[in-house]
Amino acid sequence: MRTLVIGGSVFLGRAIVEEALRRGHEVTTFNRGRSGVTVPGVEAVRGDREIPGDLERLTAGREWDIVVDVCGYVPRVVGESVRALNGKAATYAFISSISACADWPGLPETDESSPRFECAPDAGPDDGDYGTLKAGCERAVEQGFEGNALIIEPGLILGPHENVGRLPWWLDRFSRGGQVLAPGDPNVAMQVIDARDIAAFTLAQAEAGVNDRFFTGGVRGNITFGDWLAECRAVTGSDAELVWVEDRFLLDREVGSWVELPLWVPEGPELAGAWMSSSAKAHAAGLRCRPVAETIRDTWAWLREIPSEERVFGRQGIDPAKEAKLLAEWA
Repeated sequence: MRTLVIGGSVFLGRAIVEEALRRGHEVTTFNRGRSGVTVPGVEAVRGDREIPGDLERLTAGREWDIVVDVCGYVPRVVGESVRALNGKAATYAFISSISACADWPGLPETDESSPRFECAPDAGPDDGDYGTLKAGCERAVEQGFEGNALIIEPGLILGPHENVGRLPWWLDRFSRGGQVLAPGDPNVAMQVIDARDIAAFTLAQAEAGVNDRFFTGGVRGNITFGDWLAECRAVTGSDAELVWVEDRFLLDREVGSWVELPLWVPEGPELAGAWMSSSAKAHAAGLRCRPVAETIRDTWAWLREIPSEERVFGRQGIDPAKEAKLLAEWA
């Protein structure tokens, strides 16, 4: 099959490209060439999706069976891509997010039938936040594409080449040893998924010409937060000591959940459904998820190839001095 990936050089996009090649697809990628490297074996077309002339150059004389749009964040921009690709492909697979769901993460049991944020399919970048705009992007695809519209709504994505830095930060932190601040309740059940598993599922549905939407959050309760941190420590071979610190102690000191201590979800109504979305429909359609321990192991193997001084985690992770201060106060 012939597959176009809009994006395709980092994390999930890279996983989709690699999976498509593994399945024998002829792959074209379309991106600006700034965020990552081109996977060997693809036709790389450089361009900016916000420039009409670049879209015209991409589509001139080319057709595909599948388009996978990994980097659509503004409905108006996604709509322009959809219009340019009408008649050029049978299926348009759009990688959205569970954040497009208005009930998440405050309510449990969110799924494909839950309401999306209100957002017009031609909304601009200033017309909402990330989740709201993703909902508008979904509408731009569903209302504008003349073929099959496949909407994929992932939850928390992990795996090798993660560019957000959540799992890589924890692995790097354990590799440095010492006392490690472990936030909250170790028995909290998580729900995570490997980018490679989303890639395989997305392409399988696209190959079949499916016109539908799927939550792809992984298996609910596939690991606890305590086992997650223990697994991170084990794969790094670290002798670090986990020091569990209560939610309230950290919140009272304005420690940021989710980002400052990645994937920490403190008890409370605001995040009650963070790990409780349902991917039952996707599993029934063939989604298969590898063990979380395999994802952690493979991510550490990838991270070890990067010199410690060159590891970048974006906004993720607590400042070492602040962590030490909190541990001293807790003791």
